[in-house]
Amino acid sequence: MSNTPDARPWKRPSAEAAAAAPLRILLVDDEAANRRLLMRLLERDYEVTECRSGAETLEMLEAHGPALVVLDYQMPDLNGAQVCELIRASQDAGIAQSPIIMLTAFSNAEHEVECLRCGADDFVTKPLNYAVLRARIETHLRLHGLREQMLAQNAELERLQRLYEEDLDAARLTQQAILPSRLPSLHAWDFAAHYRPLMRIGGDIYDWVKAPGGPLLVWISDATGHGASAALLTTLSKLLFRHAVAETQDPAAIMDYVEREFQAVFKGRSYMAAGCVALSPDHGRVTFCGAGQPPLMISRRGGPAELMRSTRPPLGLNQAAHSVAEHRELAAGEALLLYTDGLYEVQDRDGVRLGHEALARLLPPPSTGLSAPDWLAAILDRTAAYAEGGAYPDDIAAFAARRERV
Repeated sequence: MSNTPDARPWKRPSAEAAAAAPLRILLVDDEAANRRLLMRLLERDYEVTECRSGAETLEMLEAHGPALVVLDYQMPDLNGAQVCELIRASQDAGIAQSPIIMLTAFSNAEHEVECLRCGADDFVTKPLNYAVLRARIETHLRLHGLREQMLAQNAELERLQRLYEEDLDAARLTQQAILPSRLPSLHAWDFAAHYRPLMRIGGDIYDWVKAPGGPLLVWISDATGHGASAALLTTLSKLLFRHAVAETQDPAAIMDYVEREFQAVFKGRSYMAAGCVALSPDHGRVTFCGAGQPPLMISRRGGPAELMRSTRPPLGLNQAAHSVAEHRELAAGEALLLYTDGLYEVQDRDGVRLGHEALARLLPPPSTGLSAPDWLAAILDRTAAYAEGGAYPDDIAAFAARRERV
């Protein structure tokens, strides 16, 4: 049955219904006989509404939403090309992207180009072949349906991305909260720290505890992976080390404790590199134990930097491995660097990685007299210069300690 816009116009569907249902056909022709003929043909297969002019077409679209427009080119007032341009200029994105099939009595290439330039998706020449028109309608209904599905999927992806971004922001705030809010204070020592995640959150962490009447214990860890999963491991790392320090002040025993607890949780399915150093409040004694951790570096007077290497594999890989701590003495002015591998994994323009041996040569010597913050800042500046403006490829955590004069 034919429907005029005055009799029973269609209702604008919801966004969900519009995505699921095919578009209604809007037939536009100023000739009543032409409309009646096409209406009889089209309404056998589609929901169709007829319009008598270009102005009426624009009003119908604005009132009831997108439709597939079968649009006659030759009309008074507004011709088909003008109507097409006005539809494409609509502020409603759905209306502006309505499929438009132009009906034209002209068959020359110049006219076809004009139809396409004004925004028509397709055209059918008169006298009409209904089979051809129906094939064009089916094609554009299908294309429009695919586009609506894609838009719906993109909207869902954007929603999920927003949720992901919100989760990352929450994780970033949580991770910032578990990092030490201040540097430790220890007689005759000066400290500095630096933290830079590859993404908003990272798998590196450092922390410290001053044992009552004992040493300052500082540890650093680097969990496998990046992002939220690695960040969760940093929370576990802090918890395990804090529990260990409550049991012992020996870095090797601390490492063994964390290894046992880490294995109990992950059963060998995850691992992390870690290092723990104990600093004496009474003298320059340093005790270090590393598990797959880059070497602890000591900037020495009158000589190259000294490297204290890890004595066991990363935590979580070998429960039977036994942790061994090593001891050194730092003289006044000498400094140490505890860090994760992101600091030396920077590359120059030729793709050559810095490496920890070259990093050791970048340590400012004690003769510079730099404070711990300035000493660490100089190291970061030199690694950045090596990268020549390139990005760091991994998370970075670093802790510096300089022995002061007693």
